[in-house]
Amino acid sequence: MGALKKPANTQRQAEKAADYFRGVLSELKKVHWPSRRQLLTYTGVVFFAVAIVSILMWVVDSGLSAALSKLVP
Repeated sequence: MGALKKPANTQRQAEKAADYFRGVLSELKKVHWPSRRQLLTYTGVVFFAVAIVSILMWVVDSGLSAALSKLVP
């Protein structure tokens, strides 16, 4: 009896996997993919934002380091 259950279980798992990947492909067809121009624009915005935040963090860190060095001899 144990030998009969194993192939059926394996077949069910294969069917579940096939259904899953069919669902994935179906959802990928619904995705609105950006154009090359949009992608480059969004990437530029992200790089710009990262640069601004990095500069702000550097300024705050430098200010706190200077203040702390004056407090601690």
